Amino acid sequence: MRIKLKKYNKIIGVFVSVMMVLMIAGCAKEQNEDNGKIKIVTTTTMLADLARVIGGDYVQVNGLMGPGIDPHLYKASAGDVSVIQEADLVVYNGLDLESKLGEIFASLEKEEKVVVMIAEGLPDADLIMDEETGGYDPHIWFDVNLWKMASSNLLEGLIKVDPMNKEVYIKNHEAYVKELEVLNSYVGEEVALIPESARVIITAHDAFQYFGKAYGMEVLGLQGISTESEAGTGDVKSLADYIVEGQIKAIFVESSVPKRNIEALQEAVKAQGFDVEIGGELYSDSLGTTGTDAETYIGTMRSNVETIVNALK
Repeated sequence: MRIKLKKYNKIIGVFVSVMMVLMIAGCAKEQNEDNGKIKIVTTTTMLADLARVIGGDYVQVNGLMGPGIDPHLYKASAGDVSVIQEADLVVYNGLDLESKLGEIFASLEKEEKVVVMIAEGLPDADLIMDEETGGYDPHIWFDVNLWKMASSNLLEGLIKVDPMNKEVYIKNHEAYVKELEVLNSYVGEEVALIPESARVIITAHDAFQYFGKAYGMEVLGLQGISTESEAGTGDVKSLADYIVEGQIKAIFVESSVPKRNIEALQEAVKAQGFDVEIGGELYSDSLGTTGTDAETYIGTMRSNVETIVNALK
């Protein structure tokens, strides 16, 4: 009898040990999933990068849009809505960049969730008006100084949800601002290497107006500010005429926009007896993929500038 009880107690002991291991593993998994970090949801890859830089080790960032995704056309999935609801902080660009998500942001304003529109409070004089839509051009990140100003909005939102780590966030932001100032100087110096007559950027859609305004380049796009607009044959012919007349050396495709329109423009130019090169791919509404030099905002800006300068100088 004692032998049987001993054997039975041994079995119970093993069972309890296994259950404890499973419970500990479950708790560890739960802690790992939550890990006490501030949950930030961003729309674009630019904002995801900015949140990681300022938040550092204290935040967990979930970007809704991956590299190569066009924010003008992006529609939220049921999963996106769930992720947004669970976030401590939601960050979006604004100025109608994420036009398909407007209803979601409007509904969040009625809740207690902290929501940051990164373009909030930027001086009207620094924003570019789109005559076609009557609104402002949303591509503010292409002016490094504007992006530096806008980054303060994310800092304020982060401090609001996590005041205990305020000093860390301020320190991270100050260090990043210094990096942006170096970047701004770099862009200006590189653009200066292009002959003035050749400082023209022609792309699929009008995303680089802030870049042109800040660094002294003319910018033309087949489509308007939003990729929702379509380029007509008249737009292609008009721009082809401009390229031939100005003897423009190169035009550019974009990572988040189909190449077909730019290729059609190249053919239209060729039909007039002039060859214009496709000078490379620019990152417009998205950063580059993970593991590349363009996976961060600073890396993307440097990559774009290098592509533009090498094609036009």
